[in-house]
Amino acid sequence: MALPPLVEPAAELTQEEVQRYSRHLIIPDVGMDGQKRLKNAKVLIIGAGGLGSPALLYLAAAGVGTLGIIDFDTVDESNLQRQVIHGQSDIGKSKAQSAKESIAEVNPLINVVTHDVRLDNDNVLEIFSQYDLILDGTDNFATRYLVNDAAVLLGKPYVWGSIFRFEGQVSVFWEKHGPNYRDLYPVPPPPGMVPSCAEGGVLGVLCASIGSIMVTEAIKLITGIGEPLIGRLMVYDALEMSYKTLKLRKDPEGQPIEKLIDYDAFCGDLTPEAAEAVSGSTISVQTLKEWLDERERGERDFELIDVREPVEREINNIPGSILLSKGDFQNGSALGQLPQDKQVVLYCKVGGRSAEVLALVHGAGLKDAVHVGGGVAAWVSQIDPSQAAY
Repeated sequence: MALPPLVEPAAELTQEEVQRYSRHLIIPDVGMDGQKRLKNAKVLIIGAGGLGSPALLYLAAAGVGTLGIIDFDTVDESNLQRQVIHGQSDIGKSKAQSAKESIAEVNPLINVVTHDVRLDNDNVLEIFSQYDLILDGTDNFATRYLVNDAAVLLGKPYVWGSIFRFEGQVSVFWEKHGPNYRDLYPVPPPPGMVPSCAEGGVLGVLCASIGSIMVTEAIKLITGIGEPLIGRLMVYDALEMSYKTLKLRKDPEGQPIEKLIDYDAFCGDLTPEAAEAVSGSTISVQTLKEWLDERERGERDFELIDVREPVEREINNIPGSILLSKGDFQNGSALGQLPQDKQVVLYCKVGGRSAEVLALVHGAGLKDAVHVGGGVAAWVSQIDPSQAAY
């Protein structure tokens, strides 16, 4: 459905702005009025990462007058495969500051406001209230529900995007005019069911495909042109090069959003079984190093098992381990391969998957099994930095 423009137009465009945005001005649907609205708009982008990078660059290039950036992370080398707003010289720098500097190169006429903080219940309403429109490019469910609920409470529209491997999704949520995120996903998936991009990977260029659609929706909302994706979910498959649009409607049984909640508890990092299993059954990488040294001297015996995927093991691993992927434990095939005469030690990338497997192993009767807190990521950073991180 078509909607009126989200913001009022600015008083004027300078001669420099007219020249810069001339290709917009000669589009009848945008024109001088639409460009003035873009100049007057205040848009907040959550995350200067995979989706935030192209979104910020194109919003700046389009002439959106004020851009807010929320990101408390720093630039890592593994980001550069897809987070195109950052460069080699930005490694170690605040992502928010790095993005601000890149935007200045794209368009020095833009006002950039950085929020170098973690978005939470204490700051979300105050930050959101400063902007007309929110773009959510986060990759964890707790933050997505927080963004949704805060936007509903404040009556703000927001553009949501999601990516994983070769697939992306985009929609526009605005309680005033249609469904919100909870109408699409009333409850989060069980912990460990949906891997993050850090665990499952993402095709770098997919970020540009989805990020550009998010910006298109933002421009449509700001200027009041076209039909935004309110009440629709767009699904993109890069391998098939296909776009599908699914209709969304408000959940007739959905509960009204009246306050913010504990989103970490709502989403949960671990299943209750895994949380119980890791209590008292977690060792540090320093302890594992001592155990491996003792095993080398014949003073201790245990089986060290990597529960990641084979492609991850090709990047790095803890020496002396064998591979039995999490999926093999879930389907039961790996349980029969576990030794009955020695202790089992499990690890994954950071500890989430190994915790879930630990619960299965304890359930199979191997109560002395443990897992490595922090996983191979902690091993590489604290024990063996000669290996690559990912």
